[in-house]
Amino acid sequence: MTTIWIKNAEIITMNAYDEQFIGDVFIENDTIREIGKNLHYPEADKVIDATNRVITPGFIQTHIHLCQTIFRGKGDDLELMDWLKKRIWPLEAAHDEESIYYSALLGIGELIQSGTTSIVDMETVHHTDFAFQAIERTGIRALSGKVMMDKGNEVPLALQEKTGESIQQSVDLMEKWHKKDAGRINYAFSPRFVVSCTEELLKEVSDLSKKHHVYVHTHASENKGEIEIVESETGMRNVVYLDHLGLANERLILAHCVWLSEEEKQIIQRKRVNVTHCPGSNLKLASGVAEIPDLLNAHICVSLGADGAPCNNNLDMFNEMRLAALIQKPVHGPTAMDAKTVFKMATIDGAKAMGMENDIGSLEVGKKADLNIMNLNDFHMYPSYDVDTISRIVYSTTRADVETTIINGKVVMENRIMKTLDKEIVLHEANKSISRLIKRVPEIPSP
Repeated sequence: MTTIWIKNAEIITMNAYDEQFIGDVFIENDTIREIGKNLHYPEADKVIDATNRVITPGFIQTHIHLCQTIFRGKGDDLELMDWLKKRIWPLEAAHDEESIYYSALLGIGELIQSGTTSIVDMETVHHTDFAFQAIERTGIRALSGKVMMDKGNEVPLALQEKTGESIQQSVDLMEKWHKKDAGRINYAFSPRFVVSCTEELLKEVSDLSKKHHVYVHTHASENKGEIEIVESETGMRNVVYLDHLGLANERLILAHCVWLSEEEKQIIQRKRVNVTHCPGSNLKLASGVAEIPDLLNAHICVSLGADGAPCNNNLDMFNEMRLAALIQKPVHGPTAMDAKTVFKMATIDGAKAMGMENDIGSLEVGKKADLNIMNLNDFHMYPSYDVDTISRIVYSTTRADVETTIINGKVVMENRIMKTLDKEIVLHEANKSISRLIKRVPEIPSP
């Protein structure tokens, strides 16, 4: 048994009572065993004095592409379909086992460093096992899966799949990785988007999701051009079509949802579909601004995600929280998307999207020990007198203010030092990997 006593911190619980107080957290193995004031556990294996520090639940990002992290800077200033066809698909097609592994490590390092403890991740067509190995090694909590692509125009040969093979490979990965490490790692079927998938594949995914009670993670209604393609091929809009195939339910996580019709919003609400808002990506790819206040008013579960590094270009939840709050205010007024609402999206609502609200997303006795320790004592955070701490975090805090990250009761970063990966090796190997991939894709322009 391993125990950790964190003492004298300002604790933001995000529990049902929104409790915030100065106190202690006691962790036993992977679980929070006690939270309160003036706890006393001097015999703990590790004691962390968090005086003048803030403890929050670990952030939960519900749309990430670890396989794309080493493409950072290679997809700038393009809209979605050009970004995919001219840069991302050719680079994904060039991936090898080593490049996937180090791309995942690079992304996970960035996520942990900025306080993210759980992710919903979508990989590429091949080598997904090596991304899972990176997830296993680093200790991050993840719901991940191999991308599925069995149709589409201008898709590189290496990404073109046969329907049966795509399904079988996905099932094989599910059987190997789902519920790994006592549920820290889980599998999600990951059809890329309707444009890339046949009806046969999507129907089979729907059946498999129901049979195995496994999540489905896909993109929907991100871009007007994408919607036009889907309507021309199916006669329906994205969400209507997914519902037609039986995919619209509480196990579906839809990334983006920028351009939804009223009918689609009603389907999402009625079927309890989960929506991931990716404001940084949506702005950079010029996709638009999702109508998040409308979705929240309809009591739809909306969480946050940075998407991939080449369309953001970072994986920083602080960036996503600030953008999510600010971009709605010019249209909906200054009180729209207040700090508390956005912070919920980054924590407990992310847990709900993953179906894990009983395990993560808030700091409560019996839940998994996923948390951050932040130092808010710096120029950009002051004055602190009579300012709500959640507002300070959403509007002023940066990734550099996260000192320590704990996932599943394990310290994965302490005082900004990574504990489960070697930073210098990862940076070196990431550069080696992208230089190797670029040589395989000569049509990608160099600066």
